[in-house]
Amino acid sequence: MSVFDLHSSVVRDYRRYVQSFLSIADDRIRQFVETKLLQENVFWPDALLQLNPSYQLAQSVDDLAAAGTLAPATAKIFRTPAGSPIQLYQHQCDAISRASKKQSYVVTSGTGSGKSLTYFIPIFDAILRGNTQDHKVWAIVIYPMNALVNSQFESLTALGEAYQARTGQPMPVRFEKYTGQEDEATKIRIQQERPHILLTNFMMLEMMLLRPQESAFVDKTTS
Repeated sequence: MSVFDLHSSVVRDYRRYVQSFLSIADDRIRQFVETKLLQENVFWPDALLQLNPSYQLAQSVDDLAAAGTLAPATAKIFRTPAGSPIQLYQHQCDAISRASKKQSYVVTSGTGSGKSLTYFIPIFDAILRGNTQDHKVWAIVIYPMNALVNSQFESLTALGEAYQARTGQPMPVRFEKYTGQEDEATKIRIQQERPHILLTNFMMLEMMLLRPQESAFVDKTTS
């Protein structure tokens, strides 16, 4: 079924639903109501058509690794489910290039444009170029709500599981989520075994700046 057929079907069913409540004896009033329902569509708007332009494809993570922008180990992590190198959009390549030069940037592309990769690929790359055995926090990623923290944690977990399935090795980059949803035992473990990447929210970040037992997250962070 096409989207236009679906729209027509929904409108038709809703019209029948509305008409099932109507029992108008006066011919003029009934004609007026039917005109409004059948011809003028006062209860439902016309279909909204909106263009969603695609983003320009550029290089793959393997291409960036060959050019020296990314470490080969980074390219081995960011693969498709089939194991092929992720093909990046131009704005992603531009952001990664700026990050490799230690330049600041802000990404304002739309939903589904891969904004997360513009930050996580450079973060992973910096960690992999350093000492992955060092138990210190390299990046604190702050979200406005826990739902986004959980969603990103699931995405990174899936990335790690896919990497281990391909290579037989655990993901070399460690990450944890640190919000009010974690129990005390989990928080103590994370404090003692600090991950490379900490996913949290702005309220928990404020607590890290105030509570001594969490100050190590901030003190040990490198950019």
